[in-house]
Amino acid sequence: MTLDRENISDRLATVGYVADRDIATALWLMEYLKRPLLLEGEAGVGKTEVAKALAAVHGAELIRLQCYEGLDQNAALYEWNYQRQLLAIKAREGENADAIEEHIFSERYLLERPLLAAIRRDKPPVLLIDEVDRADEEFEAFLLELLSDFQVSIPELGTIKATSIPRVVLTSNGTRELSDALRRRCLYHYVDFPDVDREAKIILVRIPGIDTALALQIARMIAAIRKEDLRKVPGVAETLDWAATLAGLEIHDLRHEPEAVHETMICLLKTHEDRARITREVSERLLGKVA
Repeated sequence: MTLDRENISDRLATVGYVADRDIATALWLMEYLKRPLLLEGEAGVGKTEVAKALAAVHGAELIRLQCYEGLDQNAALYEWNYQRQLLAIKAREGENADAIEEHIFSERYLLERPLLAAIRRDKPPVLLIDEVDRADEEFEAFLLELLSDFQVSIPELGTIKATSIPRVVLTSNGTRELSDALRRRCLYHYVDFPDVDREAKIILVRIPGIDTALALQIARMIAAIRKEDLRKVPGVAETLDWAATLAGLEIHDLRHEPEAVHETMICLLKTHEDRARITREVSERLLGKVA
C-alpha cells in the first residue's frame, strides 16, 4: 500500500498518531523515494512512535534494533547457536570434519538478529534503528553498507540479499554527531515537542473520554512547564500519564484543583532537582497560564 500525501495524516490518526504536516511530508517522501528516514530530536518527543505508527498503517511487522555503546555486528546482524552446534558436533563424532562443519554452519543453527531479520521477510517490515547516536562510529560505518545495498555477507553462507526492502526509520537524540555519510543516505526530519493544539489532540486521541477543555488545559500547562529550567523536560509519554491520572481523578478544571495538580506532577517530573524546582508556588503560577 502506497501512502498518499493528502491522506497520510488521516491514516496515521486511525492508528492513534497525530501527525503535523512536516512529519506527514517526511513519511510521504520516505515512501516515494524509498529512502531511510532519520528522525532527530530531544528524548520524549515521540520519534519511536513514528515508526510504530508507520508499521501499523502498513500492517507491517516492526523490527527494532535498540542501539547502545559497544553494540557490534553480531548482536545486530546474526549469531550462531553455539550450544546447539556443540551438541551436534558431539552427536556426529567420528564423521568427516568437513561434513560436520557443513552441517553445523547451516540455516538450522543461525540466529537472526534485527538487521538480518529485516531483509529476510517476505513482506517489507518497518526497521527501527533506535538511538543510533548511542552506537559507535564503527557500527555506524557498518550500517552504511547495509542501507546502501540491503545485503549482508555471512562467511559460512555467502551473500544474503534482501528478500524485500524494509522501510527504515533511524532515531537520534543528538548525544553524538552522526557522520555526513549516514546523513546523506537518509531523509531528515527534526522532531520537536508538539505545540499546544497538537498535544491537546494527542491527549484526546490517546485518552478516550477525556474532556476537550481539560485536554487543552493540560497541553497549556505542559507547554508552560517545559519553559522552566528543568533537568529533564517531560515528554509526550509523561503528558499522557498525567492526563490519564487527572481524568481518572475526575478533574474537569485544573484551576479548581491546585493541590491535586501539584501532587500528581510526579507523573511529569523525573528527577529530585526538578521536583524541588516546581514548588507549590511555581505550579500555582503556571496554573495561571492555562486559561
